[in-house]
Amino acid sequence: MRQILNEVTERIRERSAPTRKAYLQRIEDTLKRARGSDRMGCANVAHAFAAMPENDKFRIIAEKAPHIGIVTAYNDMLSAHQPYEVYPAIIRDEARKHGATVQVAGGVPAMCDGITQGEPGMELSLFSRDVIAMSTAVALSHDVFDAALLLGVCDKIVPGLLIGALNFGHLPCVFVPAGPMSTGIDNTTKSKVREKFAQGLCDRDELLASESAAYHGAGTCTFYGTANSNQMLLEAMGLHVPGAAFVHPHDGMREALTRESVRTVLSNIQGRRFTPIGQLVDERVIVNAIVALLATGGSTNHCIHWVAVARAAGIIIDWSDFSKLSQDTPLLARVYPNGTADVNEFQDAGGPSFVIRELIEGGYMHADVSSVVIGGLRDFCKKPVMFDNELTWIDLPEESPDETIVRSPRKPFSSSGGLRLLTGNLGRAVIKTSSVPEDRMIIEAPAIVFHAQEELLAAFERGELEKDFVAVVRFQGPRANGMPELHKLTPPLSVLQGKGFKVAIVTDGRMSGASGKVPAAIHVSPEALASGPISKIRTGDIIRLNAIVGTLNALVDQDQWNARSLQTMTEAERNNNGHGIGRELFGGMRGNVRSAEEGAVTWL
Repeated sequence: MRQILNEVTERIRERSAPTRKAYLQRIEDTLKRARGSDRMGCANVAHAFAAMPENDKFRIIAEKAPHIGIVTAYNDMLSAHQPYEVYPAIIRDEARKHGATVQVAGGVPAMCDGITQGEPGMELSLFSRDVIAMSTAVALSHDVFDAALLLGVCDKIVPGLLIGALNFGHLPCVFVPAGPMSTGIDNTTKSKVREKFAQGLCDRDELLASESAAYHGAGTCTFYGTANSNQMLLEAMGLHVPGAAFVHPHDGMREALTRESVRTVLSNIQGRRFTPIGQLVDERVIVNAIVALLATGGSTNHCIHWVAVARAAGIIIDWSDFSKLSQDTPLLARVYPNGTADVNEFQDAGGPSFVIRELIEGGYMHADVSSVVIGGLRDFCKKPVMFDNELTWIDLPEESPDETIVRSPRKPFSSSGGLRLLTGNLGRAVIKTSSVPEDRMIIEAPAIVFHAQEELLAAFERGELEKDFVAVVRFQGPRANGMPELHKLTPPLSVLQGKGFKVAIVTDGRMSGASGKVPAAIHVSPEALASGPISKIRTGDIIRLNAIVGTLNALVDQDQWNARSLQTMTEAERNNNGHGIGRELFGGMRGNVRSAEEGAVTWL
């Protein structure tokens, strides 16, 4: 294994020793208890199984058959989660074949950032992750299950389900994906239409036709944003049926993989294969997830989400761990926005299985970890196929089927990963470097300060941004307004960059997991509302962003900088971010949230 991999893992292990020990002890204490249907009072048990068929009640109570709980993110508004409508029936049927029983334990909310981009609802998006974690806990709180299947795909849903499941770390768990939608128009064409619309070169009808051709059916969006990064990370953590991530919802193999998830979780319930999720997800598994993110140029959102996931398992990580691993992790995939391929083409070129195999063979990942299958992580290096109507796994070709999409560490797209930590007198931030052109890795230009994305969009419409500048969009952190994604700013900034201007964005908010070629120093911590130095910036200050060496500074005389006061939000700005579209209900979360680098968690 690589030296840096071991060093970072050991550093995390030492840092996390007290919290991890306490977490594992809680699991052990829970496992000592009698089974729920044996431990609970008769009225409790009767309530739990009242609606079940008599035969299933008998299996659970008398035969002590395995009882599986489903936690589902099903709704039929969102394309990614619509396929889950039929999953409980499939799972129940398969479980009965193996003498087990199933109940849908509960549902969790699932919202779409694509719908709420630039809208007030986006200010609920990040916090929905912790709502989903709490909803998962509520679903499993009846405490009658021997294992859980977790049905969810998109941005906050998978991290929320995983955080919730880790708080029931004594249960074996398997995640069940639904897959991406079929390929529509290519993402590059879609982005060009967005840029045309931003310049007034096409009308709303043309834009809507383009977007509808891109987002047109069941499944996740086909670009490599947060949703599909989720699936890559779960494969790398060994929490899926191997190879399940990117099989289309209507592919015949999808039902076979869903049925296999039942057999897989049942194999983890009893005997030597008993593998509760809290013991499975250890420091090495968290590091493997980070490496997979870096090697594929995945979503910057996971610099927040996986910090929170790790903390739920008693493991403490920070952005320095991401940065250190990135220095020694090769970039092995080019998937939009880091390339032109979509996730269906990525899957055809070998997908997660190819990347995981190459990372293991190169010593970049821990291979000696547990997973939900007997063969451990090496079983995730094979491709699932149907042969004579039976699900099986085959070896991948030794060489990449398409080197424009996936490569081996011997000739990577880049010798380092797709993310970098930025530090300097503006605090700490992250930047996604995998899609930024080499000649834009260093930007030095005057700041233009905005307190809302609408201000920047209005300035663009007025033609005031036809120059080199760094857009500083602040008071967008978790405490200020829930840390919305600012993806609506990508088209106008891309237009300006395309005209030859040197532009960048510095913000304490988030960009979409699909953020692309415009340099973006995001998640700036401490945030402006927490007296972060980003609140000292004035329009006209020279900002220098250097993604090569990893620095972010305001080039202001040190004495002047030290003496400068912090700007604050106005009362009107506070009120605007705290009311409407349900935002009042999230005031407690905004008041209690930790920083972005601490995972923006609200439960500590």
